[in-house]
Amino acid sequence: MSEHEDTAWFERLYASAEAGEASVPWFRGGPNPFLAQWVDEHAGVGAGRRALVIGTALGDDAELLAARGFAVTAFDIAPTAIEGARRRFPASSVDYVVADLLDLPAQWRGAFDLVAEAITVQALPVSLRDRAIDAIASTVAPGGTLVVVSGIHDGQGERDGPPWPLTREELDRFGRSLRPVDVGVAAIGAERRWRATYTR
Repeated sequence: MSEHEDTAWFERLYASAEAGEASVPWFRGGPNPFLAQWVDEHAGVGAGRRALVIGTALGDDAELLAARGFAVTAFDIAPTAIEGARRRFPASSVDYVVADLLDLPAQWRGAFDLVAEAITVQALPVSLRDRAIDAIASTVAPGGTLVVVSGIHDGQGERDGPPWPLTREELDRFGRSLRPVDVGVAAIGAERRWRATYTR
């Protein structure tokens, strides 16, 4: 399977959802609760600091950060998702952009004070995971913060997917170029997710 085929299904999914023929499994009508919990506890006031949302889908995580005063850029590989986000939030301050995580704009390197990655990496095949992790880490500015939310895989047995939740070893790959600050498991009720923060 080519790299293009590995990621083209995102646009097909959003286009099918737009036509009423499918639903987007991670769309919940609001931000990822584990990211929202972290924002409430740690993000503070954005005060115009630059934030990047990885795989923004229909925009809820981006709008969460914009409401805190961050200057948010949010991207997705699926043009239909970006169109949907703009339509849902017509007065938004967020800069919604179509972009490929595996081929990011050069000007994004080291450019963002806060980078939010919630469940995008786990939607990619394991063969693309190292490149995706390196690409995400590359966008963090000196002194900036990356927050990662992912499903948990205990490392035992085969993973059926997508998505393919991250093992602890995969999560720790973010620490190859960034410094771990807080890496562990977050809980909301009975739900558990990896939630990790890193800094440059």
